[in-house]
Amino acid sequence: MSNYAYGYDRETLHIRLRTKKNEAKRVILRIGDQYVWDKGGAGGGNLNASGVGWSGGTNIVMSKEVETELFDYWIAKCKPLNKRSRYGFIIEGQEEKLLFTEKRIIELGNENDEKELCEIGNFFGYPYLNYIDIPKVPNWVKDTVWYQIFPDRFANGDPSINPEGVDKWGAIPTRDNFTGGDLQGVIEHLDYLSDLGINGIYFCPITIGKTNHRYDTVDYMEVDPTLGDKETLKKLIEEAHKRNIKIMLDAVFNHIGYYSKQWQDVVQNKENSRYKNWFYIKDMSKIDTPIEQIDEKNIPYETFGCEKYMPKLNTENSEVIKYLLDVGKYWIQEFDIDAWRLDVSNEVDHVFWRKFREEVKKVKPDIYILGEIWHGSLPWLMGDQFDSVMNYLMSEAMKKFFCTDEINAEEFKYMINDVMVSYPIQVSEVIFNLLGSHDTTRILTYANGNIDRFKLAYMFMFVQTGCPCIYYGDEIGMEGELSSISEGQRKCMEWNEEKWNKDIFDFMKKIIRLRKENKELRSISNEWVLADKENGTIILKKESISIIINNSSKI
Repeated sequence: MSNYAYGYDRETLHIRLRTKKNEAKRVILRIGDQYVWDKGGAGGGNLNASGVGWSGGTNIVMSKEVETELFDYWIAKCKPLNKRSRYGFIIEGQEEKLLFTEKRIIELGNENDEKELCEIGNFFGYPYLNYIDIPKVPNWVKDTVWYQIFPDRFANGDPSINPEGVDKWGAIPTRDNFTGGDLQGVIEHLDYLSDLGINGIYFCPITIGKTNHRYDTVDYMEVDPTLGDKETLKKLIEEAHKRNIKIMLDAVFNHIGYYSKQWQDVVQNKENSRYKNWFYIKDMSKIDTPIEQIDEKNIPYETFGCEKYMPKLNTENSEVIKYLLDVGKYWIQEFDIDAWRLDVSNEVDHVFWRKFREEVKKVKPDIYILGEIWHGSLPWLMGDQFDSVMNYLMSEAMKKFFCTDEINAEEFKYMINDVMVSYPIQVSEVIFNLLGSHDTTRILTYANGNIDRFKLAYMFMFVQTGCPCIYYGDEIGMEGELSSISEGQRKCMEWNEEKWNKDIFDFMKKIIRLRKENKELRSISNEWVLADKENGTIILKKESISIIINNSSKI
Protein backbone atom coordinates (compact mmCIF):
# COMPACT_ATOMS: atom_id res chain seq x y z
CA MET A 1 0.00 0.00 0.00
CA SER A 2 1.06 3.60 -0.60
CA ASN A 3 2.08 6.05 2.12
CA TYR A 4 -0.30 8.45 0.38
CA ALA A 5 -3.29 6.35 1.52
CA TYR A 6 -3.99 6.14 5.25
CA GLY A 7 -6.86 5.85 7.69
CA TYR A 8 -7.91 9.03 9.48
CA ASP A 9 -10.62 7.55 11.70
CA ARG A 10 -12.73 4.39 11.90
CA GLU A 11 -14.70 5.28 8.77
CA THR A 12 -12.52 7.70 6.82
CA LEU A 13 -9.72 7.03 4.36
CA HIS A 14 -7.45 9.82 3.12
CA ILE A 15 -5.93 9.37 -0.32
CA ARG A 16 -3.39 11.78 -1.78
CA LEU A 17 -1.95 12.09 -5.27
CA ARG A 18 1.08 14.09 -6.42
CA THR A 19 1.18 15.39 -9.98
CA LYS A 20 3.63 17.51 -11.92
CA LYS A 21 2.86 21.15 -11.27
CA ASN A 22 0.20 22.70 -13.50
CA GLU A 23 -0.24 19.58 -15.64
CA ALA A 24 -3.54 18.37 -14.17
CA LYS A 25 -6.69 20.48 -14.39
CA ARG A 26 -8.81 18.06 -12.43
CA VAL A 27 -8.28 14.73 -10.67
CA ILE A 28 -11.01 12.21 -9.94
CA LEU A 29 -10.61 9.34 -7.50
CA ARG A 30 -12.30 6.19 -8.77
CA ILE A 31 -12.85 3.99 -5.74
CA GLY A 32 -14.96 0.98 -4.88
CA ASP A 33 -15.29 -2.21 -2.84
CA GLN A 34 -13.34 -5.01 -4.49
CA TYR A 35 -16.17 -7.44 -3.72
CA VAL A 36 -18.96 -5.48 -5.40
CA TRP A 37 -19.28 -6.60 -9.01
CA ASP A 38 -21.82 -5.98 -11.73
CA LYS A 39 -21.15 -9.45 -13.09
CA GLY A 40 -18.82 -12.34 -12.35
CA GLY A 41 -15.93 -11.57 -10.12
CA ALA A 42 -14.81 -14.98 -8.85
CA GLY A 43 -13.91 -13.83 -5.36
CA GLY A 44 -14.14 -10.14 -5.97
CA GLY A 45 -11.11 -10.05 -8.19
CA ASN A 46 -8.84 -11.58 -5.55
CA LEU A 47 -9.01 -14.93 -7.30
CA ASN A 48 -9.53 -13.58 -10.78
CA ALA A 49 -7.74 -10.25 -10.78
CA SER A 50 -7.67 -9.87 -14.53
CA GLY A 51 -11.41 -10.33 -14.81
CA VAL A 52 -13.61 -7.56 -16.13
CA GLY A 53 -16.95 -6.84 -14.54
CA TRP A 54 -16.06 -4.97 -11.35
CA SER A 55 -18.54 -2.17 -10.71
CA GLY A 56 -15.69 0.34 -10.45
CA GLY A 57 -17.31 2.00 -7.50
CA THR A 58 -17.86 5.77 -7.53
CA ASN A 59 -16.01 8.83 -8.79
CA ILE A 60 -14.96 11.48 -6.26
CA VAL A 61 -13.52 14.81 -7.38
CA MET A 62 -10.28 15.35 -5.46
CA SER A 63 -9.44 18.71 -3.90
CA LYS A 64 -6.17 20.43 -4.70
CA GLU A 65 -4.54 20.41 -1.29
CA VAL A 66 -1.38 22.47 -1.89
CA GLU A 67 1.22 23.29 -4.48
CA THR A 68 4.99 23.25 -4.12
CA GLU A 69 7.73 24.34 -6.44
CA LEU A 70 7.57 21.14 -8.48
CA PHE A 71 4.26 19.44 -7.66
CA ASP A 72 0.54 19.77 -7.09
CA TYR A 73 -0.97 17.66 -4.31
CA TRP A 74 -4.55 16.41 -4.39
CA ILE A 75 -6.57 14.82 -1.62
CA ALA A 76 -9.83 12.93 -1.22
CA LYS A 77 -11.39 12.21 2.17
CA CYS A 78 -13.77 9.32 1.62
CA LYS A 79 -15.71 6.69 3.53
CA PRO A 80 -15.13 3.40 1.66
CA LEU A 81 -18.04 1.05 1.20
CA ASN A 82 -17.59 -1.77 3.72
CA LYS A 83 -14.17 -0.26 4.60
CA ARG A 84 -12.62 -1.96 1.55
CA SER A 85 -11.09 -0.19 -1.43
CA ARG A 86 -9.62 -0.62 -4.86
CA TYR A 87 -8.89 2.72 -6.47
CA GLY A 88 -7.30 4.60 -9.33
CA PHE A 89 -7.07 8.19 -10.54
CA ILE A 90 -8.63 9.81 -13.59
CA ILE A 91 -6.33 12.73 -14.41
CA GLU A 92 -7.62 15.40 -16.74
CA GLY A 93 -4.88 17.45 -18.37
CA GLN A 94 -4.89 20.21 -20.92
CA GLU A 95 -5.14 17.87 -23.88
CA GLU A 96 -5.67 14.36 -22.56
CA LYS A 97 -7.37 12.25 -19.93
CA LEU A 98 -5.46 9.44 -18.24
CA LEU A 99 -6.33 6.61 -15.90
CA PHE A 100 -3.46 6.16 -13.42
CA THR A 101 -3.49 2.79 -11.66
CA GLU A 102 -1.05 0.58 -9.77
CA LYS A 103 0.01 -1.30 -12.89
CA ARG A 104 -0.74 0.94 -15.85
CA ILE A 105 -1.27 4.45 -17.13
CA ILE A 106 -4.09 4.29 -19.65
CA GLU A 107 -5.25 6.99 -22.06
CA LEU A 108 -9.01 7.45 -21.86
CA GLY A 109 -11.37 8.78 -24.46
CA ASN A 110 -12.14 5.81 -26.72
CA GLU A 111 -14.40 2.79 -26.97
CA ASN A 112 -12.31 0.82 -24.42
CA ASP A 113 -12.92 3.23 -21.51
CA GLU A 114 -15.61 1.15 -19.82
CA LYS A 115 -13.46 -1.95 -19.93
CA GLU A 116 -10.40 -0.18 -18.54
CA LEU A 117 -12.35 1.50 -15.73
CA CYS A 118 -13.69 -1.84 -14.57
CA GLU A 119 -10.57 -4.00 -14.82
CA ILE A 120 -9.91 -4.40 -11.12
CA GLY A 121 -6.51 -6.03 -11.49
CA ASN A 122 -4.96 -2.71 -12.47
CA PHE A 123 -6.15 -0.72 -9.47
CA PHE A 124 -4.41 0.21 -6.24
CA GLY A 125 -5.66 -1.54 -3.14
CA TYR A 126 -6.46 -0.56 0.44
CA PRO A 127 -7.76 -3.98 1.48
CA TYR A 128 -9.44 -3.03 4.75
CA LEU A 129 -9.60 0.01 7.02
CA ASN A 130 -8.43 -1.66 10.23
CA TYR A 131 -8.78 0.67 13.19
CA ILE A 132 -5.63 -0.63 14.87
CA ASP A 133 -3.55 0.46 11.86
CA ILE A 134 -4.78 4.07 11.88
CA PRO A 135 -2.29 6.63 13.26
CA LYS A 136 -3.95 7.78 16.49
CA VAL A 137 -2.78 10.85 18.40
CA PRO A 138 -3.79 12.39 21.76
CA ASN A 139 -6.55 14.89 21.09
CA TRP A 140 -5.49 17.25 23.89
CA VAL A 141 -2.22 18.11 22.16
CA LYS A 142 -4.02 20.09 19.42
CA ASP A 143 -4.94 22.79 21.94
CA THR A 144 -1.61 22.93 23.76
CA VAL A 145 0.78 25.88 23.88
CA TRP A 146 4.14 24.54 25.05
CA TYR A 147 6.89 26.31 26.96
CA GLN A 148 10.38 24.80 26.95
CA ILE A 149 12.45 25.02 30.13
CA PHE A 150 16.18 24.38 30.44
CA PRO A 151 16.08 23.51 34.16
CA ASP A 152 19.42 24.98 35.29
CA ARG A 153 18.57 28.36 33.76
CA PHE A 154 14.91 29.04 34.49
CA ALA A 155 14.60 29.89 38.20
CA ASN A 156 16.41 29.15 41.47
CA GLY A 157 13.82 28.38 44.12
CA ASP A 158 15.99 26.48 46.59
CA PRO A 159 19.59 27.74 46.96
CA SER A 160 20.28 25.05 49.57
CA ILE A 161 20.64 22.44 46.81
CA ASN A 162 22.83 24.52 44.51
CA PRO A 163 25.64 22.47 42.95
CA GLU A 164 29.13 23.04 44.25
CA GLY A 165 30.83 26.01 42.60
CA VAL A 166 27.56 27.44 41.30
CA ASP A 167 27.79 30.75 39.44
CA LYS A 168 25.59 33.66 40.38
CA TRP A 169 22.28 33.98 38.59
CA GLY A 170 22.74 35.68 35.24
CA ALA A 171 26.38 34.64 34.80
CA ILE A 172 27.60 34.22 31.22
CA PRO A 173 26.48 30.73 30.17
CA THR A 174 29.14 28.21 29.24
CA ARG A 175 29.14 24.51 28.44
CA ASP A 176 30.30 23.72 31.96
CA ASN A 177 28.86 26.20 34.46
CA PHE A 178 25.81 25.79 36.69
CA THR A 179 23.59 28.64 37.87
CA GLY A 180 21.22 26.88 40.27
CA GLY A 181 17.92 26.59 38.45
CA ASP A 182 15.70 23.93 40.02
CA LEU A 183 12.23 22.42 40.20
CA GLN A 184 11.14 24.58 43.13
CA GLY A 185 11.90 27.60 40.97
CA VAL A 186 9.47 26.28 38.36
CA ILE A 187 6.78 25.69 41.00
CA GLU A 188 7.10 29.30 42.12
CA HIS A 189 6.51 30.51 38.57
CA LEU A 190 3.64 28.25 37.53
CA ASP A 191 1.20 31.14 37.95
CA TYR A 192 3.37 33.26 35.67
CA LEU A 193 3.21 30.56 32.99
CA SER A 194 -0.53 30.04 33.45
CA ASP A 195 -1.19 33.79 33.17
CA LEU A 196 0.89 33.87 30.00
CA GLY A 197 -1.44 31.24 28.54
CA ILE A 198 0.87 28.22 28.71
CA ASN A 199 -0.76 24.82 29.15
CA GLY A 200 2.22 22.54 28.50
CA ILE A 201 5.79 22.54 29.85
CA TYR A 202 8.58 20.66 28.06
CA PHE A 203 11.58 20.04 30.32
CA CYS A 204 15.08 19.24 29.17
CA PRO A 205 16.38 16.27 31.21
CA ILE A 206 15.84 16.35 34.97
CA THR A 207 17.51 13.04 35.80
CA ILE A 208 21.06 12.82 37.16
CA GLY A 209 23.81 13.94 34.83
CA LYS A 210 27.25 15.48 35.13
CA THR A 211 26.60 18.43 32.81
CA ASN A 212 24.25 21.40 33.06
CA HIS A 213 22.16 19.98 30.21
CA ARG A 214 22.00 16.45 31.66
CA TYR A 215 21.84 14.68 28.32
CA ASP A 216 24.72 12.57 29.68
CA THR A 217 22.47 10.48 31.90
CA VAL A 218 24.04 8.95 35.00
CA ASP A 219 20.84 7.53 36.49
CA TYR A 220 17.52 7.38 34.61
CA MET A 221 15.52 6.62 37.75
CA GLU A 222 16.52 9.56 39.95
CA VAL A 223 15.88 13.30 39.90
CA ASP A 224 19.16 15.20 39.87
CA PRO A 225 19.62 16.36 43.50
CA THR A 226 20.75 19.79 42.32
CA LEU A 227 17.26 20.21 40.81
CA GLY A 228 15.30 18.76 43.72
CA ASP A 229 13.91 15.38 44.67
CA LYS A 230 11.01 13.16 43.68
CA GLU A 231 8.63 14.75 46.17
CA THR A 232 9.34 18.16 44.67
CA LEU A 233 8.74 16.79 41.19
CA LYS A 234 5.44 15.26 42.31
CA LYS A 235 4.40 18.59 43.80
CA LEU A 236 5.38 20.39 40.59
CA ILE A 237 3.32 18.06 38.43
CA GLU A 238 0.34 18.14 40.78
CA GLU A 239 0.40 21.94 40.87
CA ALA A 240 0.81 22.10 37.12
CA HIS A 241 -2.14 19.78 36.58
CA LYS A 242 -4.30 21.93 38.89
CA ARG A 243 -3.64 24.74 36.41
CA ASN A 244 -4.39 22.48 33.41
CA ILE A 245 -0.72 22.46 32.44
CA LYS A 246 0.65 19.23 30.93
CA ILE A 247 4.20 18.01 31.62
CA MET A 248 6.62 16.56 29.06
CA LEU A 249 9.94 15.04 30.12
CA ASP A 250 12.99 14.36 27.95
CA ALA A 251 14.04 10.73 27.39
CA VAL A 252 17.64 10.14 26.29
CA PHE A 253 17.65 6.55 25.06
CA ASN A 254 20.12 6.78 22.21
CA HIS A 255 23.06 7.08 24.58
CA ILE A 256 23.98 7.16 28.26
CA GLY A 257 26.49 9.14 30.31
CA TYR A 258 30.15 8.17 30.69
CA TYR A 259 29.74 8.20 34.48
CA SER A 260 26.69 5.91 34.57
CA LYS A 261 27.14 2.72 36.59
CA GLN A 262 26.64 0.65 33.43
CA TRP A 263 29.41 2.29 31.46
CA GLN A 264 31.77 2.51 34.42
CA ASP A 265 31.34 -1.23 34.94
CA VAL A 266 32.53 -1.77 31.35
CA VAL A 267 35.50 0.55 31.86
CA GLN A 268 36.54 -1.27 35.02
CA ASN A 269 35.76 -4.89 34.10
CA LYS A 270 36.09 -4.90 30.31
CA GLU A 271 35.23 -8.36 28.92
CA ASN A 272 33.97 -9.47 32.33
CA SER A 273 31.43 -6.68 32.59
CA ARG A 274 27.81 -7.75 32.67
CA TYR A 275 27.04 -4.61 30.65
CA LYS A 276 29.52 -5.07 27.82
CA ASN A 277 26.77 -5.97 25.35
CA TRP A 278 24.79 -2.87 26.27
CA PHE A 279 27.14 -0.88 24.06
CA TYR A 280 28.96 -0.92 20.73
CA ILE A 281 32.60 -1.52 21.67
CA LYS A 282 35.15 -1.10 18.89
CA ASP A 283 38.34 -1.82 20.84
CA MET A 284 37.97 -3.26 24.33
CA SER A 285 41.72 -3.02 24.96
CA LYS A 286 41.44 0.79 24.97
CA ILE A 287 38.17 1.07 26.85
CA ASP A 288 39.86 2.05 30.13
CA THR A 289 41.86 4.86 28.58
CA PRO A 290 41.35 7.93 30.81
CA ILE A 291 38.55 9.97 29.28
CA GLU A 292 40.74 13.05 28.99
CA GLN A 293 43.18 11.12 26.81
CA ILE A 294 40.65 9.71 24.36
CA ASP A 295 40.96 11.27 20.91
CA GLU A 296 37.47 12.29 19.75
CA LYS A 297 38.48 11.29 16.22
CA ASN A 298 39.34 7.77 17.33
CA ILE A 299 36.95 6.82 20.14
CA PRO A 300 37.12 3.07 20.91
CA TYR A 301 33.33 2.82 21.23
CA GLU A 302 30.32 4.23 19.42
CA THR A 303 28.86 7.45 20.77
CA PHE A 304 26.32 10.16 20.13
CA GLY A 305 28.03 12.31 17.51
CA CYS A 306 31.67 12.55 18.51
CA GLU A 307 30.88 13.04 22.19
CA LYS A 308 33.14 10.67 24.11
CA TYR A 309 31.16 11.34 27.29
CA MET A 310 28.04 9.80 25.68
CA PRO A 311 28.47 6.10 24.72
CA LYS A 312 25.70 4.85 22.44
CA LEU A 313 23.31 2.25 23.84
CA ASN A 314 22.63 -1.01 22.00
CA THR A 315 18.83 -0.92 21.85
CA GLU A 316 18.80 -4.33 20.15
CA ASN A 317 20.01 -5.91 23.41
CA SER A 318 17.17 -7.50 25.38
CA GLU A 319 18.44 -6.19 28.74
CA VAL A 320 18.73 -2.65 27.40
CA ILE A 321 15.26 -2.88 25.90
CA LYS A 322 13.71 -3.98 29.20
CA TYR A 323 15.63 -1.38 31.17
CA LEU A 324 14.63 1.54 28.96
CA LEU A 325 11.02 0.41 28.67
CA ASP A 326 10.88 0.25 32.46
CA VAL A 327 12.24 3.83 32.57
CA GLY A 328 9.60 4.99 30.11
CA LYS A 329 6.79 3.46 32.16
CA TYR A 330 8.17 4.46 35.59
CA TRP A 331 7.85 8.22 35.20
CA ILE A 332 4.29 7.84 33.92
CA GLN A 333 3.20 5.44 36.65
CA GLU A 334 4.86 7.25 39.55
CA PHE A 335 4.56 10.90 38.50
CA ASP A 336 1.71 11.01 35.98
CA ILE A 337 3.69 12.81 33.28
CA ASP A 338 1.77 13.55 30.09
CA ALA A 339 4.38 13.30 27.36
CA TRP A 340 7.81 12.00 26.40
CA ARG A 341 10.17 13.90 24.12
CA LEU A 342 12.66 11.43 22.65
CA ASP A 343 16.17 12.76 22.17
CA VAL A 344 18.11 11.80 19.01
CA SER A 345 15.22 9.49 18.23
CA ASN A 346 16.17 8.94 14.59
CA GLU A 347 19.33 7.05 15.62
CA VAL A 348 17.45 4.45 17.66
CA ASP A 349 16.06 1.43 15.81
CA HIS A 350 12.42 1.32 14.76
CA VAL A 351 11.84 -2.02 16.47
CA PHE A 352 12.62 -0.49 19.85
CA TRP A 353 10.33 2.48 19.29
CA ARG A 354 7.45 0.18 18.34
CA LYS A 355 7.91 -1.66 21.64
CA PHE A 356 8.22 1.64 23.49
CA ARG A 357 4.94 2.93 22.07
CA GLU A 358 3.11 -0.26 22.89
CA GLU A 359 4.33 -0.30 26.49
CA VAL A 360 3.82 3.35 27.44
CA LYS A 361 0.43 3.55 25.73
CA LYS A 362 -0.70 0.61 27.87
CA VAL A 363 0.10 2.67 30.96
CA LYS A 364 -1.40 5.94 29.68
CA PRO A 365 -3.20 5.74 26.35
CA ASP A 366 -3.23 9.49 25.74
CA ILE A 367 0.46 10.09 26.47
CA TYR A 368 2.09 12.21 23.76
CA ILE A 369 5.18 10.66 22.15
CA LEU A 370 7.34 13.28 20.43
CA GLY A 371 10.46 12.48 18.43
CA GLU A 372 13.42 14.78 17.94
CA ILE A 373 14.09 14.51 14.21
CA TRP A 374 15.51 17.33 12.09
CA HIS A 375 14.61 15.87 8.69
CA GLY A 376 11.66 14.17 6.97
CA SER A 377 10.15 11.74 9.46
CA LEU A 378 7.41 9.71 7.81
CA PRO A 379 8.93 6.27 8.69
CA TRP A 380 8.37 7.09 12.38
CA LEU A 381 4.87 8.52 11.92
CA MET A 382 2.68 5.76 10.54
CA GLY A 383 0.94 5.08 13.84
CA ASP A 384 3.28 2.49 15.30
CA GLN A 385 6.02 4.67 16.82
CA PHE A 386 5.68 8.42 17.48
CA ASP A 387 2.63 10.67 17.61
CA SER A 388 4.61 13.45 15.98
CA VAL A 389 7.99 15.17 15.72
CA MET A 390 9.65 18.50 16.36
CA ASN A 391 8.92 20.55 13.26
CA TYR A 392 12.42 21.77 12.47
CA LEU A 393 11.56 21.75 8.76
CA MET A 394 8.98 24.48 9.28
CA SER A 395 11.32 26.26 11.68
CA GLU A 396 13.96 26.46 8.96
CA ALA A 397 11.46 27.93 6.50
CA MET A 398 10.22 30.55 8.99
CA LYS A 399 13.72 31.67 9.86
CA LYS A 400 14.78 31.96 6.23
CA PHE A 401 11.73 34.03 5.32
CA PHE A 402 11.06 36.17 8.36
CA CYS A 403 14.55 36.59 9.82
CA THR A 404 17.18 36.52 7.08
CA ASP A 405 15.39 37.13 3.75
CA GLU A 406 17.04 34.04 2.26
CA ILE A 407 13.80 33.07 0.53
CA ASN A 408 10.91 35.05 -0.93
CA ALA A 409 7.21 34.68 -0.11
CA GLU A 410 6.53 32.20 -2.89
CA GLU A 411 9.45 29.97 -1.90
CA PHE A 412 8.29 30.20 1.70
CA LYS A 413 4.81 29.04 0.70
CA TYR A 414 6.27 26.08 -1.15
CA MET A 415 8.44 25.06 1.83
CA ILE A 416 5.51 25.26 4.25
CA ASN A 417 3.26 23.34 1.90
CA ASP A 418 5.86 20.64 1.46
CA VAL A 419 5.89 20.08 5.21
CA MET A 420 2.09 20.05 5.34
CA VAL A 421 1.80 17.12 2.94
CA SER A 422 4.71 15.13 4.35
CA TYR A 423 2.63 13.38 7.01
CA PRO A 424 -0.89 12.09 7.70
CA ILE A 425 -3.18 14.98 8.62
CA GLN A 426 -3.71 13.76 12.19
CA VAL A 427 0.06 13.81 12.71
CA SER A 428 0.28 17.39 11.40
CA GLU A 429 -2.50 18.37 13.81
CA VAL A 430 -0.20 17.61 16.77
CA ILE A 431 3.20 18.43 15.25
CA PHE A 432 5.50 20.34 17.60
CA ASN A 433 6.17 23.77 16.05
CA LEU A 434 9.09 25.82 17.30
CA LEU A 435 11.27 28.78 16.39
CA GLY A 436 14.11 28.00 18.75
CA SER A 437 15.32 25.65 21.45
CA HIS A 438 18.32 24.92 23.64
CA ASP A 439 20.01 23.64 20.45
CA THR A 440 19.61 26.82 18.36
CA THR A 441 20.39 30.52 18.38
CA ARG A 442 17.49 32.45 19.89
CA ILE A 443 15.02 33.68 17.30
CA LEU A 444 15.38 37.39 18.16
CA THR A 445 19.14 37.11 17.75
CA TYR A 446 18.62 35.20 14.50
CA ALA A 447 16.52 38.15 13.32
CA ASN A 448 19.40 40.53 14.17
CA GLY A 449 17.34 42.04 16.97
CA ASN A 450 14.54 43.08 14.62
CA ILE A 451 11.45 42.93 16.84
CA ASP A 452 9.03 43.27 13.94
CA ARG A 453 10.54 40.23 12.20
CA PHE A 454 10.44 38.34 15.50
CA LYS A 455 6.74 39.12 15.89
CA LEU A 456 5.88 38.10 12.35
CA ALA A 457 7.61 34.74 12.78
CA TYR A 458 5.78 34.01 16.02
CA MET A 459 2.49 35.24 14.55
CA PHE A 460 2.80 32.88 11.62
CA MET A 461 3.67 29.93 13.85
CA PHE A 462 0.64 30.60 16.06
CA VAL A 463 -1.78 30.40 13.13
CA GLN A 464 -0.49 27.02 11.94
CA THR A 465 -1.88 23.61 12.74
CA GLY A 466 0.04 21.67 15.37
CA CYS A 467 1.10 22.88 18.79
CA PRO A 468 3.42 25.91 19.14
CA CYS A 469 6.27 26.05 21.64
CA ILE A 470 7.86 29.13 23.20
CA TYR A 471 11.48 28.77 24.30
CA TYR A 472 11.79 30.20 27.80
CA GLY A 473 12.57 33.92 27.73
CA ASP A 474 11.47 34.52 24.16
CA GLU A 475 8.31 36.07 25.56
CA ILE A 476 10.32 38.88 27.18
CA GLY A 477 12.73 39.46 24.30
CA MET A 478 15.77 37.50 25.47
CA GLU A 479 18.58 37.07 22.96
CA GLY A 480 21.49 34.65 22.73
CA GLU A 481 23.71 33.03 20.13
CA LEU A 482 24.75 29.41 19.77
CA SER A 483 28.22 29.08 18.31
CA SER A 484 31.45 27.17 18.82
CA ILE A 485 32.39 29.66 21.54
CA SER A 486 28.99 30.68 22.87
CA GLU A 487 26.13 29.10 24.80
CA GLY A 488 24.19 32.36 24.80
CA GLN A 489 20.93 30.65 23.91
CA ARG A 490 20.98 29.03 27.37
CA LYS A 491 21.39 32.15 29.50
CA CYS A 492 19.47 32.54 32.74
CA MET A 493 15.85 33.66 32.64
CA GLU A 494 15.52 37.35 33.44
CA TRP A 495 13.11 37.89 36.33
CA ASN A 496 13.67 41.63 36.71
CA GLU A 497 10.60 42.96 34.90
CA GLU A 498 12.28 46.31 34.33
CA LYS A 499 14.56 44.51 31.87
CA TRP A 500 11.73 42.86 29.96
CA ASN A 501 10.63 44.00 26.55
CA LYS A 502 7.02 44.71 27.53
CA ASP A 503 5.98 45.20 23.92
CA ILE A 504 7.05 41.66 23.07
CA PHE A 505 5.51 40.29 26.27
CA ASP A 506 2.13 41.88 25.56
CA PHE A 507 2.29 40.67 21.95
CA MET A 508 3.00 37.08 23.00
CA LYS A 509 0.09 37.07 25.47
CA LYS A 510 -2.15 38.39 22.72
CA ILE A 511 -1.30 35.77 20.09
CA ILE A 512 -1.66 32.98 22.65
CA ARG A 513 -5.10 34.29 23.58
CA LEU A 514 -6.12 34.68 19.92
CA ARG A 515 -5.10 31.10 19.15
CA LYS A 516 -7.03 29.73 22.10
CA GLU A 517 -10.15 31.76 21.38
CA ASN A 518 -10.28 30.99 17.64
CA LYS A 519 -10.37 27.31 16.76
CA GLU A 520 -9.96 28.17 13.06
CA LEU A 521 -6.39 29.29 13.73
CA ARG A 522 -5.56 25.77 14.89
CA SER A 523 -7.17 24.05 11.92
CA ILE A 524 -5.36 22.18 9.15
CA SER A 525 -6.85 24.63 6.63
CA ASN A 526 -4.18 26.83 5.00
CA GLU A 527 -5.48 28.59 1.89
CA TRP A 528 -2.79 30.80 0.37
CA VAL A 529 -4.63 33.79 -1.07
CA LEU A 530 -1.38 35.61 -1.82
CA ALA A 531 2.36 34.95 -1.66
CA ASP A 532 3.91 38.04 -3.25
CA LYS A 533 7.54 37.19 -3.97
CA GLU A 534 8.32 40.78 -4.98
CA ASN A 535 6.92 42.57 -1.93
CA GLY A 536 7.07 39.89 0.77
CA THR A 537 3.35 39.93 1.53
CA ILE A 538 1.39 36.77 2.33
CA ILE A 539 -2.33 36.35 2.89
CA LEU A 540 -3.58 33.14 4.48
CA LYS A 541 -7.18 32.15 4.91
CA LYS A 542 -8.01 29.84 7.80
CA GLU A 543 -11.68 29.00 7.24
CA SER A 544 -13.45 32.33 8.04
CA ILE A 545 -10.30 34.16 9.22
CA SER A 546 -7.83 35.93 6.95
CA ILE A 547 -4.27 36.62 8.11
CA ILE A 548 -2.27 39.31 6.32
CA ILE A 549 1.48 39.43 6.96
CA ASN A 550 3.72 42.09 5.43
CA ASN A 551 7.29 40.82 5.70
CA SER A 552 8.93 43.89 4.21
CA SER A 553 9.75 47.47 5.10
CA LYS A 554 7.02 48.66 2.73
CA ILE A 555 3.72 49.79 4.17
